Order: sequence, then C-alpha cells, then structure tokens
Amino acid sequence: MHHEGGRVRRRGIFRWKPGTRQGADARGGCGECDAVMDTGREPLWQEEPAVRPRMADPVRTAAVRAVIIVAITLIGAMVAFLCTLAGSWLAFPAVLGTVAGTVVATWAVLDVWVTRQVWVQRHGVQSQPSSTARELRRERRQERRRQRRERPAPADRAAA
Repeated sequence: MHHEGGRVRRRGIFRWKPGTRQGADARGGCGECDAVMDTGREPLWQEEPAVRPRMADPVRTAAVRAVIIVAITLIGAMVAFLCTLAGSWLAFPAVLGTVAGTVVATWAVLDVWVTRQVWVQRHGVQSQPSSTARELRRERRQERRRQRRERPAPADRAAA
C-alpha cells in the first residue's frame, strides 16, 4: 500500500479512476456526470482477485448436495430430540429417520471427498513448487541419476 497525492492505492485491487468514462459505464452510472465527479470517498465495491481458484463443477455440486443433506439431518435430529422430550409417539420414527439421515449425510460428505480426488486425478492440478520437501526429493533424484551414470557397467557374465 502506498500513497499517491493524498489517495491510498492498494496493490492488487482494481479501482476506477475518476475522470475516465469507462469507470462510470462499467459501474452502470449515468455516464459523464459520474465520471467527472470525484467525491473523495472510497467506492462501495472494489474488485479483488480471488484467493483460491473456483471449485470444479462436479465437486461443487456434490458439496451443495452434502450441505443440504446434512442440514436436513440436523433438523431431523432436533425434531427427534424435541419429540422425545415431549413424549410424543413421533419420537421413535424421528430417531430412526435421524439414524438413516446420519448414514446418508456421511455418504454425501464422503462423496464430496471422492469426487474431488477423482477430479484432481483426471484433470490434474497446477503444481506450484512451494514445498521444501519437493526440492529435497528433486535433489535426491538428481544425485541417484548422477551415481548411476558414474557407476561402471556390470561385467558380462558370459565372459567370466
């Protein structure tokens, strides 16, 4: 973050520059009147780059499904609990439904995990060498290759 002429400019954040027509049109303003007027206030909406990449569609679908199933299971558990406290005849079927819902919710959460693993395996991920372990493995691999090249070829057994 650094100052320019009394205004603060943050790195990595898109800001509309007053006096340009594109900013007013992009914000859906009235055009010339918004472009020229500079109130000195910070804009209400600032575009920032995404911190994490967007989830793959199949993974997001499985995650939404899992959240809905878990929410319904929690509501069923609350109904079973309240029916048990009230001594209602509905308590036993509600408890059975909650047990079944727990099994289904567990399955749904595992489905998210498996779907993500399958997607990553099929489509790959963008590798960023941030791990020191990766660099150590690379060095060991290079050392083994160097040793293999330096080692003399094994003598022919038929000649011996």
